[in-house]
Amino acid sequence: MRIVAFGGGTGLSASLRALRAIPASLDITAIVTVGDNGGSSGRLRLDRGALPPGDLRQALAALADDDPVSRRSADLFQHRFAGTDALAGHPVGNIVLLGLMEQFGDPVVALEHAAAMVRAQGRVLPMCRLPVTLEADIRGGDPARPDDMVTVQGQHEIAVSPGDIEVVRLLPPAPEACPEAVAAVLSADWLLFGPGSWYTSVIPHLLVPELAAAVVKTRAKRLITLNLAAEGETGGLSLADHLGALTRYLPDFRADIVLADGDAVEDPATVGAAARSLGARLALGRLAVGRTVPRHDPPALATALEPLLKAGKA
Repeated sequence: MRIVAFGGGTGLSASLRALRAIPASLDITAIVTVGDNGGSSGRLRLDRGALPPGDLRQALAALADDDPVSRRSADLFQHRFAGTDALAGHPVGNIVLLGLMEQFGDPVVALEHAAAMVRAQGRVLPMCRLPVTLEADIRGGDPARPDDMVTVQGQHEIAVSPGDIEVVRLLPPAPEACPEAVAAVLSADWLLFGPGSWYTSVIPHLLVPELAAAVVKTRAKRLITLNLAAEGETGGLSLADHLGALTRYLPDFRADIVLADGDAVEDPATVGAAARSLGARLALGRLAVGRTVPRHDPPALATALEPLLKAGKA
C-alpha cells in the first residue's frame, strides 16, 4: 500500500511513527514543507542558502529502522549541540543534511543517502527543491492595532504572531514542485494530511501548483487527521473551520475520511457536516496521550489508522 504523508515538524513525525507501527506492508513517502526560517534551520538557510533541514531531519528520524545501529544513528541526528558557540542549537542531523546537499547538489539525492544512514523505512522528499518563504495577512498581528491587518513574513514569525490569520501565501507565489513528490502523489493509494500546524505545515503543500494539481488528479484516497487542540496560528479556527480552510486554498480538494480524537471534538455534528462537505466521513477514536498538553500518540494513531487504510484499499 503506497502512502504519502504531507506536513512538517512534530505533526508529520507523529503520523510517520504511527505508520511505522502498522504491521501491514506499507510503502511510505513523506513530503515535507520547506518554509522553515526559525532556529537552526533558519540560521543555516540564512548563512548557507540551504533548504531548511529541520523538518526533513525529523521525518528521517521518525522513519528510522528499529535495529540498534539505526536507532543510534537517528538519535545522533536528533542530538542538539549545547553551549553558546557557533554550533550551539544545531542538531547534528541538520549539519549532516546540509553537508550532503552541498556535496551532491541535489536535496533528493542527499535525502536518499541520509535515509540509508538510518535505514529509513520509507522515503523523505521536500515539497520543493528550493526553499520558500511563507507570508500571511494577520488581523490583530500588531497588539496595538487589534482591528488592523498586518503582513508577516516567515514561518516562525507567523507561528508566534498574535491575531488571526486571514490569508497565507508562498513567496515565490508559484514555486516549482519537487518532481519526485508529484510522482509519488500520482501513484499513491492514500494521501494523509495532518496533524500539524495548519497554515505553516499542511496548507503550504496546496499552494504549490503542480503538487496541488496532483492532489486533485490522483486516484488515491485522502485522509485528514485533525489536531487535538487549538494552536497559536489557528486559535480563531474551530475544527470544522480547519476543514473549510483546505478548500479555501484548493477549491477542488476532496477527502474520504476525517479522523479526529473523540475528546477533542466538542460538536461532532458540526465537524461531521464539514467532513461531508469534502465528501468524507468522520471517524472518531482515542488518539491522544496527555490531557494537559495533548499530543498525538503514535501507537494510538496507528490503531485508529490501520483499519481505515485497509478498508479503503480493499
